[in-house]
Amino acid sequence: MTTDHSAPIRVLLADDQPLLRMGFRLILEGEADLEIAGEASTGAEAVRLAAELQPDVVLMDVRMPFGDGIEATRQITASGSGSRIIILTTFDLDEYAFSGLQAGASAFLLKDVAPEDLVHAVRIVASGDAVVAPRVTQRLLETYVRSLPPAQATATVPDRRLAELTPREREVLEAIAGGLSNAELAALFFLSEATIKTHVRRILTKLDLRDRVQAVVYAYENGIVVPGPAH
Repeated sequence: MTTDHSAPIRVLLADDQPLLRMGFRLILEGEADLEIAGEASTGAEAVRLAAELQPDVVLMDVRMPFGDGIEATRQITASGSGSRIIILTTFDLDEYAFSGLQAGASAFLLKDVAPEDLVHAVRIVASGDAVVAPRVTQRLLETYVRSLPPAQATATVPDRRLAELTPREREVLEAIAGGLSNAELAALFFLSEATIKTHVRRILTKLDLRDRVQAVVYAYENGIVVPGPAH
């Protein structure tokens, strides 16, 4: 799904707590470029409405009855939907958040996120151009990859798609996994941001990944980067 910037960003709210949905609705509908496409109170309803309404972004609570947010995320991304999913969690190092990223979510946010940060996150994820809090994502991945047995922490058989990357694209992928923004990547490699964006697009296409967050997950799961020592 390509977002038409002349049209509002359509958001599906998926949370089993009506007061939270109401709060998110009030925040998002206060912005001229955002609109609420619908609301779901269960995982199954979120899957159905995502297919029916084709929102640009789904705000997905991880803990809901009748199919939790992780399973709903997995089903929505597996369906080929262009909707991008933001997982809502209570704790920033929540195992559910890690599972959500593995299932195909584009970002995760804490439920007590500041209104301006929520709005910013929805816009960024809808654009597909960046990730929300990449270093928090990196910290989450390191925590859970580090906790896995060595045999599970990295892929034992290299993904054949990796061979399609050029040496420079492999370097850029490693740097993305380190949490660097496009501006930081441009400075690191002495390239323009436009060139960096082209590299990122090619990496995502060659590896068949939805966005940068999925590239970070991929890099950890395939041993391209390994967790640093625990602090």
